[in-house]
Amino acid sequence: MAFPQPKPQPPQLPQHLLKTIDCQQGAVRAVRFNVDGNYLLSCGSDKSLKLWSVGRGTLLKTYSGHGYEVLDADGSYDNSQLCSCSSDKTVILWDVATGQVTRKLRGHAGKVNCVQFNEEGSVILSGSIDGTVRCWDTRSRRNEPIQVLDEARDSISSLKVAQHELLTGSVDGRVRRYDLRMGQLHVDFISSPITCVCFSQDGQCTLSSSLDSTVRLLDKSTGEMLGE
Repeated sequence: MAFPQPKPQPPQLPQHLLKTIDCQQGAVRAVRFNVDGNYLLSCGSDKSLKLWSVGRGTLLKTYSGHGYEVLDADGSYDNSQLCSCSSDKTVILWDVATGQVTRKLRGHAGKVNCVQFNEEGSVILSGSIDGTVRCWDTRSRRNEPIQVLDEARDSISSLKVAQHELLTGSVDGRVRRYDLRMGQLHVDFISSPITCVCFSQDGQCTLSSSLDSTVRLLDKSTGEMLGE
């Protein structure tokens, strides 16, 4: 006699609190894992960026150099560099080990909301309240961006890079997907200002949240709404 198979359990959201870290940075504007999840970056309204050990919950280093609150940060794939952005309109490239500013990138006309390395760590992409995404070459000494994407009609609130694609969300209510290899732009109109965007794990869908309290899952190639 065969016993019935146990019913597969639906995936559970994490609900068990592992650790609470008192960052002592005023308001914490963003928290980001590094590439392997062993370290955390916290962005504070006290103008500082802090690096934490996830396992021990201990502070490893504090990075100071911004003139106003730090709004976002990202770590490179090899953990050797950090980038951060701030209300002071700048993007800073940091050396992780020394804590020194490698480069301070200026060009945005307003506060910079979001920042991310590409997968090789050779380009930093930054999105700003000025409606532009700027691409900075981390290995060049030039202070100008290598490309400026200015299609948005309002502030860029979120951006994500995956391989040759860039996904941006804007307060103008549009999710834009740039195929950097083909030089193409795909736009999905969502009636409400976008607060956050990301790709699905398999890269086939995009997920966006907006100010109408809704999260939307869209098919990347067709723009069809798969769930909300």
